[in-house]
Order: sequence, then structure tokens, then C-alpha cells
Amino acid sequence: MAKEKGSKIKVKHGKKKQSVPITWVHTLVVGSGAAGLNAAVQLNNQGIEDIVILTEGLKMGTSINTGSDKQTYYKLSLCGEDQDAPGIMAENYFAGGSMHGDLALVEASLSARGFLNLVNLGVPFPLDAYGQAMGYKTDHDPRQRATSVGPYTSREMCNALIRDADRRSVKIKEKRNVVSLLTTGQGRWKRACGAIAVDAKGRLEAYGAENVIFGVGGPGGLYKTSVYPSVHTGAVGLAMMAGARSQSLPESQYGMASIKFRWNVSGTFMQVVPRFISTDAEGNDEQEFLRPYFASLGEMNSMIFLKGYQWPFDPRKVVGGSSIVDILVYVETVIKGRRVFLDFRTDPADFKIGDLNEEAHTYLQNSKALMATPIKRLQTMNPGAIQLYLDHNIDIRKDPLEIAVCAQHNNGGLAANHWWESLNIKHLFPIGEVNGSHGVYRPGGSALNAGQVGSLRAADFIAHRYADWTIDKGQVKQAAREAITDVLEYLDNSTQSEISWKEARDEFQGRMTEAGAHIRSLDNLKTAVVAARAQWKRVSEQGCAYKGVRSMVEALRNRQLCFAHMVYLEAVRFQVASGVGSRGSALVLTARGGTKAHAALGTEWRFAKENEKFRKQVLETDVRGDKVISKWIDRRPLPETDLWFETAWAAFREGKIYR
Repeated sequence: MAKEKGSKIKVKHGKKKQSVPITWVHTLVVGSGAAGLNAAVQLNNQGIEDIVILTEGLKMGTSINTGSDKQTYYKLSLCGEDQDAPGIMAENYFAGGSMHGDLALVEASLSARGFLNLVNLGVPFPLDAYGQAMGYKTDHDPRQRATSVGPYTSREMCNALIRDADRRSVKIKEKRNVVSLLTTGQGRWKRACGAIAVDAKGRLEAYGAENVIFGVGGPGGLYKTSVYPSVHTGAVGLAMMAGARSQSLPESQYGMASIKFRWNVSGTFMQVVPRFISTDAEGNDEQEFLRPYFASLGEMNSMIFLKGYQWPFDPRKVVGGSSIVDILVYVETVIKGRRVFLDFRTDPADFKIGDLNEEAHTYLQNSKALMATPIKRLQTMNPGAIQLYLDHNIDIRKDPLEIAVCAQHNNGGLAANHWWESLNIKHLFPIGEVNGSHGVYRPGGSALNAGQVGSLRAADFIAHRYADWTIDKGQVKQAAREAITDVLEYLDNSTQSEISWKEARDEFQGRMTEAGAHIRSLDNLKTAVVAARAQWKRVSEQGCAYKGVRSMVEALRNRQLCFAHMVYLEAVRFQVASGVGSRGSALVLTARGGTKAHAALGTEWRFAKENEKFRKQVLETDVRGDKVISKWIDRRPLPETDLWFETAWAAFREGKIYR
């Protein structure tokens, strides 16, 4: 289809007429994280050159702004004599529960291809003298598949992919905020066909596209306490508002993180055994609040050490395990309204290295880190950790580090098939964290692998099945006209709103952290869902007050975030009401029976045991009008594949695999 140059869409809004430019592009990529960038370069590599990436900025988003003590990339084992294969790796994914088998096999099968592409682009993953990509064990990993380039693995990936995109002259439009996804058709004929965006000056732009690759990251903007970079909010609500199906929304990962500069306090930050203290809101009344909950100081400090290995909150590790620390931090911050800090300057009161359990003591001894204070131990074990905070104007040598239990990653997200195409909106490809391919548990670093694999799959399918133009331009223009009118009406209503965008955001973020994060109860969720629906009604009808272009963008962002938080809470409520119990990174409180989290905590801290039968199912969530409908479906099994070379080769040559 020949593209029009300089065409506009004319919209009559009230007494005013407005012209909005429309750009026609074969494949529109929304988001410039590691997944979105890889999708663009892989499309270009396969001959699709008519690509536009829309992004708030190449330096924005999670991939380029996040990391950890040793940020892990999970891949097929490529070293030593340890036997590994896609089928074996897929079984490990599948064993995590509530993950479709075909997605598990794809993420395993394309793992090596995605990883070696990054190596070829110059990402400095460690290799030995013989070219082996050595690895180490990570959580939920029975082998040594994990690798890393240090604290900024995903940043290095982004930088390498940006260089590749530049070499290929991929068109990237920065300072764009997508405010609406365009679709045409209904039912099985529904398809994506573009987007509406706002530029840096607050002007609307329309994009008509044959395909939309949606790589907008996780729902960082939904939570009050979040370790997602502050510049990243996510945009899953745009797809939800367009009617895209979701899956496994309640399955997220939470853990302790610093909040002034958002960073996981995992690994050596915990292994050096910092002093946990809490204060009142003004920073007074300092207390070592963990002490009353442990039989001995040695036990307390050993549990702190273990948080380095066992960073994500895990209900299986609450009773007699390290995740009780997360609960006690939650009690201090959310219930008591106090502030919690890690103090690296001095040891916990009466601290003795010899009181640590054997695992902790041996680790520190082998690391030659038996010094007198946490900061000295950290200086020996990981001096880069101190510099990391200095780079963000925080000196943990002089001041305590404020922390909270934060949202870190969403295993769930939008539902897609084994080519990463939305299950119910054709030509829409959710990739990266916004794609909900993972279930209850996943190996550490598997999200980075999934982002590279999913973007490869989307590019492959588009190049082989969706390379031609098939959209009806008249229908696309009409969809754009309706979406633009909707945005303008929202902005008009916002000028009369009495609630600022910041107040509205604080409300739903607080609700998500209190009811929809790692501590859940059915009563709280029922109340939260009612409140979420009421807020969504207010926001959708009255908008959010703003001043200036930047605030206007935030007011528009609130629309999809508020909608998404309502959908997430509905899904979490449904899951808890189904009797799933405590699993993954969420504790479900119960008034009947259950297990008491700790003898020193009240009876309200009894939690439900996991009902493991639900691991064989996946929770799907649809939005139909004003209704959010969730249901359990059986997870798809691991595929039985035909690997006889001649027949498999024929299927490949004839393009039969692209189905």
C-alpha cells in the first residue's frame, strides 16, 4: 500500500476544528526498552525497514535505568559438561506453575539465539579462553544458566541495541507519549491499526500501522512503593482499554528496595548484615525493630544475611525463614506509619560475627569480610555498591538508607500466543514485561531472556505473515478520529476538575500498595475494588486537573493507569476469592485457620496455604464494557514436537510453522 505523506485527520470538537497529522508506517513499535529495540532491529534484519519507534526517551524506561547487585540474564547453558537442551529448560519454566507450555518451550528454544545476538552486538557477557559462556545458579534454577555483566546488564543491552538501531537508520521519535491504541473490527476480526500520541509541545499525532509492537514495560506507576525507575510508569492500561486480554495479573514480585534512589537492596547489601532501624515520620524515636521477633541476635542477623540470597518476598519463607523480615518492614511502614532504614555505619547492637549461622559466617570468612562494621564489609565485598549510591548523591557511609517493600516485576500481563501476538487483537504484539508469559515462579533473569525471545518471535511472524499491507485506511482514520475526540473531551473535562493529577495518582497508588501488593486479604480487596471503580468513574468523567504540557501528559497518563489499577485489583480479588492461597510473592491473610506468620504478631497475621491445584491453570482477565471478567483456564501443555529432520524442514520451507 502506498503511504500518504503529510495527510491530516480533521476533527470537529465542540465549536472548534482541529487537524491532527497522521503518519503511515508498516510496523509501529511503542517503547524503547531492550525488547522494543530488539524488535525493531530484528524486523530490519528481516527486510522490514518501514519502522517507527515511539518513546518518551531512549534514556527513559526500566531496561536502561534499572539493575541489581548482579543483574542476571537467564539463558540456555553454554558451558562445561552439564547437559542442557530447550526441552529441559522448558520443563524448568513450566514447573514454576501457571505458565503455558508452548511459551515455556519458545523461551527456552530461542534463548541461545537471543543471547548470542547480544554477544555479537558487543554486550560484554563473560566468556572463558575457549569461548564458553560460563554461568552460575540463580533462584529457581537447577543448573548454571545465569550470567551477568554486573549491576547494569539491561543497560548494556539497551546501549548495544541503540547502536545497532543507529547503524540500521531505524527511525526513533523521542518525547512521545502514546495515549491511545487504535483498533478496527470486532470479535475475531478485531485488529490493531495504530496509535495516538502526544509530542513534547502537547500536540496530538496519529499513526496508522499494519502492526503494533507494544513494549511498554511493567506497571511501575501503579504502586506507591515501587522499585521501578521513577521515570517509568508503564502503559498496560492502554491495551486494556483497547480490549486486550490479560493473564496472570496477580503474579508479581516484591522485595525490599531503597526509595530515594530506587534500587533492590539484595545481594551484598544484605550479606554484610546492616542494622535495621525505624523512626517516626520526622526521623526521631530510632528503634532496632526486628529484635523482639527473634529468639537470638544470631538468628536475626543470619536472617538478614539470607535476604541477600532470598531477596524476593516468598510466603514459603515466612515461618522460620528470611521473608519474615519483609513482613516486619511492612508492619513498620504501612501499618505503623514509620520509616525504615538500613544503617551501614554501625553493627546491630551486640553484634558478633561468631553468632551468625554457619552459612553466613563461612561466606563472610571466604570473602575476607570479617570487619567490624557493615560499611567496611561492603567496601571489601562490593565497593561498587557504595559508589552506586554516591552516583545518585546518597552516601551510605554517612547516612542511613531508607527502604520499603516495593513492587519489582509483574510476571503476568497481556495474553499472547507462541508468536507473541495478542490472543484477541490481531496485529498487536505485546513484548517484554508487559507480556504476561510467566506464572507463579520464574528463574532469576528470565525476564531479560523473555524480552529478547518475544521480540524475536514478533519480528519473525511479522516478516513472514504480516509483511503486506492489509489495513483499510478509511477505517483507520475513523478509529483515529474517534480516539482523538475522546482525548480532547477528557482534556476539556480536566480543565474543570477539582482533583489534580497528582492527587488522583496518589490515591490509586496507595490503594494498590495497601491491598494489591504482597500482603492481601479478601475483605481489603473487596473494599479496594469498590473504591477503584468509583475512582475510575470520576477520572473518566471528570479528568484530572493540570497546568502546562508536562502536567497534561501526566493527566492523560492517569487515565490508563487508573483503569489498569482497577483491572489488576479485580483480578487479584478473583484469584484470592478462588482460594489460591499464598503463593509466588503474595501472602493471603485469612481469618479462618491458616498459619500464623509469627508468634509475636497478632491473629490478623494468619495466612492461607497455597492450593497447588491452581498451578495447572492460568488466570485470564477480559474487560467487556464496564465488566472485568476473570476465569481460570487449563494451562497449555508442553508441546510434543516433530523433530524428524526431513518433515520438520519441509514445514519450515513451506512456512507452515508461522501459525
